[in-house]
Parts: sequence; C-alpha cells; structure tokens
Amino acid sequence: MTPQEYVEEVLSLVERIPRGRVMSYGAVADSLADRSGRNSARLVGSIMARHGGGVPWHRVVNSAGRMPPGHEQEARQRLLSEGVPLKGEYVNMALASWQPGLS
Repeated sequence: MTPQEYVEEVLSLVERIPRGRVMSYGAVADSLADRSGRNSARLVGSIMARHGGGVPWHRVVNSAGRMPPGHEQEARQRLLSEGVPLKGEYVNMALASWQPGLS
C-alpha cells in the first residue's frame, strides 16, 4: 500500500465511525495494520491533522479519550451533540469505543 493509499484508507475508516462512537488513533492504526504494513498511532494523528478536515475528525481521540489538541472545545461540542459519553474532559472510552465489524 502506497503512502497515499494509506491516507485514503485512514480517512475512509474515519468516515465509517458511527455517530456517538469514537476510535483512538491507535485503534485506527491497528485496524489497518494487516493490509497496510503500517501500525503507527502517530502517523494516523499526522494524517488526521493534515487531511482530516473533510471527515468526522472529532471521532478520533487518543487512547485515554483526550480530544484532538487545539480543537478540544469544538470536538467536545460535536461529540456531545452526537451523544458521546464523557468523563470530565475526556471521552468515556469504555462506552464510546467502536471497532469496524462490531456494533
């Protein structure tokens, strides 16, 4: 898989995250690792920062549930409007995490 194909796969996966659910950067990387040969949460974060404006970027958080740095307020508003459960300033990952192929 070329670097551009990987970018497209990351963005395609993020588009499939249902309203009210989230994935961590690492979970995105893990779910594409077998097909792409890559498995880097940091690379997914970089792709989201550069190319994620056209997808529901707010549904990708870090593994602790922290929202995208510098965009916390907007992400929080969007997530709350979708019914994502929060614990203080973080997403409740136990309740909100989503994986492809699971409900």
